[in-house]
Amino acid sequence: VLMCNDPTRSSYESKIYRPTFAGFVDVDIAKNKQIALRTLIDHSVVESFGARGKTCILTRVYPRKAVGDDAHLFVFNNGESDVKVTNLDAWEMKTPKMNAEE
Repeated sequence: VLMCNDPTRSSYESKIYRPTFAGFVDVDIAKNKQIALRTLIDHSVVESFGARGKTCILTRVYPRKAVGDDAHLFVFNNGESDVKVTNLDAWEMKTPKMNAEE
């Protein structure tokens, strides 16, 4: 299974380096019939994990408008077989407490 992070639509800036990164996830889809994918999105970083961390891709993004409620995650399949997303959860991370007194 080929897993990709495609940041080409991550910014309106034309001079930003935005390559697509990919990695093969070593799973037997015919046998297991499923794959676990997890994506963590921060303000400027997208981390994707396939098969519980067997494959990891880190991408830097530079959003201006897709922030907070305007941010989107697209899941797509360019393969020959149909794919069904059986579970998709999203939550917002809390702001970290920096240099807080305990």
